[in-house]
Amino acid sequence: MLEVNDQKIEKAILIAVRKKDELKEKTEEYLEELERLTDTAGAETVFKIVQDRDRIDSAYYIGRGKAEEISQLVELNDIDLIIFDDDLSPTQARNLEKLMNKKVLDRSGLILDIFASHAKTNQASTQVELAQLQYLLPRLTRAWTHLSKQYGGIGTKGPGETQIETDRRMIRTRISKLKEKLIKIESQQITKSVKRKEFLTASLVGYTNAGKSTLLNLLTNAGVLAEDKLFATLDSTTRSFELGKNKKIIISDTVGFIRKLPHNLIESFKSTLNVVRDADLILHIIDISHPYFEDHIKVVNETLKELKSNKKEIITIFNKVDALENIEQIEYVKRHFPNPVLISAFRGIGINELKERLISVYEENFIEREITIDISRSKLMSQIYKLSDVINTKYDEDKIVIFIRTDKINFNRITGLINSPGKI
Repeated sequence: MLEVNDQKIEKAILIAVRKKDELKEKTEEYLEELERLTDTAGAETVFKIVQDRDRIDSAYYIGRGKAEEISQLVELNDIDLIIFDDDLSPTQARNLEKLMNKKVLDRSGLILDIFASHAKTNQASTQVELAQLQYLLPRLTRAWTHLSKQYGGIGTKGPGETQIETDRRMIRTRISKLKEKLIKIESQQITKSVKRKEFLTASLVGYTNAGKSTLLNLLTNAGVLAEDKLFATLDSTTRSFELGKNKKIIISDTVGFIRKLPHNLIESFKSTLNVVRDADLILHIIDISHPYFEDHIKVVNETLKELKSNKKEIITIFNKVDALENIEQIEYVKRHFPNPVLISAFRGIGINELKERLISVYEENFIEREITIDISRSKLMSQIYKLSDVINTKYDEDKIVIFIRTDKINFNRITGLINSPGKI
């Protein structure tokens, strides 16, 4: 992790490579995002450098000549940290650290650092530690200290190859234990979630800083931290929201997605992201005011595909309409995206339309019916309680009139049991 304390905020240089056919504006946008990540991690960006290259240098990423030039800049300006917008190979990181004698981070390392500082629950801390160790393992070199003395490791001197092999064994053992721990945590969550389907469940997903937490707070008064920083939300938060009489939706907020999200991190966080996998409905929140919002949509869709959740019903919600400078953007969105909902979660614009869409989905997924059974069928009554939410019951001589709400699958099960007296 970055060392950030009251005495000294680390100063950083950010570096990106622009290859052939890549737009200058997009590269600059990527660097701005990297600067926001750096700020979230607690460091100060002093310089941002873009290098045009035909291909990536295998030894120094930016080439030795450019690396030496930046090394001089680092020395003259008392820079603590060099951060690259792409992932570095272990060889590239080692060579750059040796040349510059400073800490070098790549994009994945920076994101992992942010996740580690934001992890609050036992599950999130375990997931982040697992991802960090999987990231660290192939990068162990003489530049790393002994594992027990690690503070982040980049730029420090190590004891040698024998100790490195010891550390590798320690890391592999720890990875194995963390994986076992996550399996136990996930199995406990599955046990807790095995119950009848009383309500519609929805999961908020979106590129980081799209406004998911703001929307959750507006709908449910959840009190979730909603600030203008990347990855302000890490652990998932679940709250209920009343759509109307006897109509409730359970909404879960999740960690924001981002381009080049480390694969190990996605793997580690799959148990947290099970709220996406298990949801009836996905609410995809998009910052319509962002110049590259379509790139953000692509990143989220790719991540959903990796989570095997891309086939679910999705409501596409374009947020921050109040921040739009070009109103024609709204017409563009309406032409190119099916049934979009346009809102401002901050100002409460368009929320009634969103609620109407949610009610429509609810009514498509849930059935409210009045059923009648013989008073003698007590076992059937017990099954009805297990398979549905019983809203009201009335006794009429030898009959029981029951008003229930349940999903379509369980309603068909109840109907089958009623029509098969011999079964129950």
